[in-house]
Amino acid sequence: MKSRLIKLARMPEGMPQIIDFQLEEDEPGPIKNGELLLKPLYFSVDPYLRAAMSGGHPPNLNVGDIVKSRGIAEVITSTHRNFAKGDFVMGYMEWRDRLIASANELNRLEASGLPLNAYLSVLGSTGLSAYFALNEIGKPKKGETMVVSGAAGAVGSIAGQIGKIFGCKVIGIAGSDEKIKLITSDFRFDGAINYKTSKDIGAAIKNLCPEGVDVYFDNVGGDVSDAVLSSMNNYGRVVVCGTIAEYNDSQPAMGPRLLPLIIFKKLLLQGFLIGDYKDRFEEGRTQLQQWLADDKIRYQETITKGFEQLPNAFIGLFNGENIGKMLVEL
Repeated sequence: MKSRLIKLARMPEGMPQIIDFQLEEDEPGPIKNGELLLKPLYFSVDPYLRAAMSGGHPPNLNVGDIVKSRGIAEVITSTHRNFAKGDFVMGYMEWRDRLIASANELNRLEASGLPLNAYLSVLGSTGLSAYFALNEIGKPKKGETMVVSGAAGAVGSIAGQIGKIFGCKVIGIAGSDEKIKLITSDFRFDGAINYKTSKDIGAAIKNLCPEGVDVYFDNVGGDVSDAVLSSMNNYGRVVVCGTIAEYNDSQPAMGPRLLPLIIFKKLLLQGFLIGDYKDRFEEGRTQLQQWLADDKIRYQETITKGFEQLPNAFIGLFNGENIGKMLVEL
């Protein structure tokens, strides 16, 4: 059996490029007891992979490593009593079009009435990140104002809608007029800012949020976040879910010194990784499924087809080519 695979060929310098990846072929070894032979169906591409390449997100991704991300696969052969041929499983998987994996590292997917790929988006790490980060850190309250950066992305689009469920006024920040229209119509945000065309993001935030900002869900970092933080109210909460604006920087970014602001406004600023809540995933999925059934949240995905397109899809994240979750379908 031949398997195509994708390795990190060299460490990216700034923005990732196609030449940073290498498509190869090999023959996976024999299946051992407790392992599964899998046919991947979908892979998730996520900004955190860029941080992993720079040693800033566990597990680190080094030159020569096969790239690994969350995926969904069909079981072709099983040597584990709890899995059978034809089952669908989800977990971290090497970028291969055929692979052998330990059954203990995978979860079997049950029918939910939604497409399988929803387990990599609204019912996966993105929807769960929005759910737990807001419940545990953001703690939005009725009548408060919430701002979301990366608002048309996988996590941001869900976070903003959850903010609406909690009774907040929600303002989104995104990078195109198409995305602005999407988040204010389909996702029902109260307002939006195009950071690429706005001459003064800080002034735009103050115009849309004259009452100040109580909750900031940050997926971006950089100048956008500096502008939002300056409008935070006393005792505001800042969820730092991602800093995609800085992942490709070759030098540390310089910006305002925020510690005085955090002190004088008594802000809570906390980072977030979804793995901290893995024991509560079923709780989150149950609530998200109920909100989906009640049309309280909606989701979109950008799906690229073809195993060899994985690097292109990943690079597209940093060019703003995705609306909602970016997936590759094999």
